[in-house]
Amino acid sequence: MGKRYRRGWALRDCSFRLPAGRVCGLIGPNGAGKTTLMGLAADLLKPTTGTVRVFGAAPGTAEAGLRVAFLPQEKPLFKRFTVAETLRLGRELNPRWDQRTAERIVRSGGVPLDARAGALSGGQRTRVAFALAFGRRPDLLLLDEPGSGLDPLVRRELMSVLLAEAAEYGTTVLLSSHLLADLENSCDYLLVLAAGGIRLAGGVDEILTTHTLLTGALTGALTGTPAGRDLPPELARHTVVESRVSGRQLTALVRPDGPVAGGWRTDDPTLEEILLAYFRDSGAPPLISPGAHVGPRTAGDGTAPHPPERRVRAPGRPGRPGRPGRAR
Repeated sequence: MGKRYRRGWALRDCSFRLPAGRVCGLIGPNGAGKTTLMGLAADLLKPTTGTVRVFGAAPGTAEAGLRVAFLPQEKPLFKRFTVAETLRLGRELNPRWDQRTAERIVRSGGVPLDARAGALSGGQRTRVAFALAFGRRPDLLLLDEPGSGLDPLVRRELMSVLLAEAAEYGTTVLLSSHLLADLENSCDYLLVLAAGGIRLAGGVDEILTTHTLLTGALTGALTGTPAGRDLPPELARHTVVESRVSGRQLTALVRPDGPVAGGWRTDDPTLEEILLAYFRDSGAPPLISPGAHVGPRTAGDGTAPHPPERRVRAPGRPGRPGRPGRAR
């Protein structure tokens, strides 16, 4: 799947499958295509190449419309409507509406039902927007930068609301954010975008355990690799995501292929260190979990060529698996 604007490609060769019932973080540097991907899934944009399938249906179909909720970064509300009128509108427009859930989310934050939306604080507006989204009882919830412009305490409180509601109903969530702390504390699955494509896709624990930080002294000649890196020979068999040399010391983030020979010090990298390494180097070998089903690649090696046809699946809930779709 790809999306091209007049200025160039925002997404290209971007195919993936979301796991069911997970809170998935979508992260990438500015201009990576996060908002574009959200717009494609919500049927606000049309792909230039390929197709999007949500539960086996095109995003604009009635079936997808009932099962998907999208909350854009702006959190649009009618300013002259009261909170109660806003929830009433949600009830009138959505056949699956859950008034009790919507009111619970609003009341738990102390938001007055008779207050006008235009008079609410940023955190209160976001809470009402969450109420509208979860009141629809979606199977897939798309959130574009929900914590944007909010102070850390309010963000944490609202993320707690998100996690509690998603867990109660088994909702699959795709959460876009540039705040690493929000994703690390809220998400158990990550999609990392860079240079218009998927660079990482997998569970947070899997991503952490797959990477190792190596530090050691350079004592001999370096060997060139197919990726254009000069590395000590004992690292040539491993997948090196990023390497830096300071004097005679080398630090490398690697995905080890077996034990690391030599006197290297090994440390567990933080999630932030891993993500920043992939952001800094768009040529870093991608890591795709087998469950993400990105193209024909083997289990995460990211080296297979890309044929013209892709397989894309939308998430399904337990007992109601998503049906496969295709990107061409």
